[in-house]
Amino acid sequence: MGVKAPNSDDRRVQRTRRALREALVALILERGWDAVSVQDICDRADIGRSTFYTHFADKEELLIGGLDDLRKGLRALSPIEAGARPLGFVRGVIEHADEQGRLFRAVIGKRSGHHIQHRFRQMLIDLIHEDLSALAPSGPHLDATARYVAGALMETLIWWLDTRNAFRAADVEKLFTQLTTPVLGVLRKL
Repeated sequence: MGVKAPNSDDRRVQRTRRALREALVALILERGWDAVSVQDICDRADIGRSTFYTHFADKEELLIGGLDDLRKGLRALSPIEAGARPLGFVRGVIEHADEQGRLFRAVIGKRSGHHIQHRFRQMLIDLIHEDLSALAPSGPHLDATARYVAGALMETLIWWLDTRNAFRAADVEKLFTQLTTPVLGVLRKL
């Protein structure tokens, strides 16, 4: 007989998971991904290890849960519909990065680990691939383009967050769109 998973709609469950995610983010900012242990997260969130393991298998799963929530939110803002503007979710990513700058610096900035950046990049690739599948048939061109655009978005966000330049979120979106539009034109022609 397996352990019953906690009901994610329960307010106590949501509060516990939020406390754990906030603790993880704060610790990544202070120490970097590799220096953070599950015990550190539990201590910071004032939650016991057994409670942690009731919700998550390890710190990677804790991180992935937060990225899954972000992905669902971005997709809800920009559902895939016929004739919809491709990459419509990008505005949501940039606005979220702007509103939650501390969180994004922890997830994709200099203090994150390769593992975190890889997971975030994969989330972007998946979202972009879904959007671009309306422009081109599945295959190597679509796959390569999705990775190319995800890399460009990722590096643009890292540059923006790490340099803390004067660009506003709208400026970053405009720049990214201007740089990406020719790539989407090439994909349509393939």
